[in-house]
Amino acid sequence: MANQKYDAFLTVARLGSFKAAAEELGYTQAGISYLVNALEKELGLTLFVREYGGVHLTGEGREVLGLVQAINADEHALATRVRELNDLEGGLVRVGSFTSVAIEWFPGIAKAFLDRYPKIDLKLLCVDDEEELLDAAWEGRADCAFSVAPQKRNLDAVPLHTDPLLVVLPPDHPLADAPVFPTEALASEPYIQLQGNARPSEMEALFEANGVTPSVRFTVDSDYAVMSMVSAGLGFSVLPSLILRRTLFPLAVLPAERECAREISLAVRSQDTASAATRAFAEVTRQWVAEQYPAAQVR
Repeated sequence: MANQKYDAFLTVARLGSFKAAAEELGYTQAGISYLVNALEKELGLTLFVREYGGVHLTGEGREVLGLVQAINADEHALATRVRELNDLEGGLVRVGSFTSVAIEWFPGIAKAFLDRYPKIDLKLLCVDDEEELLDAAWEGRADCAFSVAPQKRNLDAVPLHTDPLLVVLPPDHPLADAPVFPTEALASEPYIQLQGNARPSEMEALFEANGVTPSVRFTVDSDYAVMSMVSAGLGFSVLPSLILRRTLFPLAVLPAERECAREISLAVRSQDTASAATRAFAEVTRQWVAEQYPAAQVR
């Protein structure tokens, strides 16, 4: 029921490559080209400029991109609903998540969910780039997604937990035993920045809250690479408390002088069109998180 031509068009647009789209969707490159050509013929529009080394959207392609995304998401939702009507106890929930939630929350949530709904399958999509994660939920590649910025895509979101952003230091740092990391140190000490796809992470909010600009020494795209570099004495960094529950490296962890936190939510494109299985997963998730943080105030 889902439109293969739409899937091909959206994936090529996102990846900028027929070959990469074919690999992701499990087609041959010729198959992807056929589907896109068929859609262009159906619409009477040229959607892509084909160039050596890649493709990019034409003006007409950019005009219809959002509409195709919306139609494709609705058709996937319809296909899921039909499967549920045929088997109310079955289905699949595709869950988008960033690393810290995937490691610290998802196993427990999955166990609680499968204990209650053993015939519903779960698929975890790990995506650390927040915008790509939101796109996955918006475009229907994920049925729901753990997010810290659902408002950027106007997704329906259920707030789950307030997760403090903390300063991490080498264990032998002179401020390792201090009650807080002073604001002046945030600006003057060498900073190891966590960043993905050339976009700053939500950790930058801590510097905004303290009114300073960090002195960036290194930029990396892995939480664990950050921890390793900090532990080796190459600088300090900022990480969420969730990823610091079980660190692989010796670290000192303390709050900033002006504390800051990120709000973790579970987001769907629309509560009205979300599948019954997705809504069940959201409810189990809400209950599980509430049990883990009984004293937390969820807004």
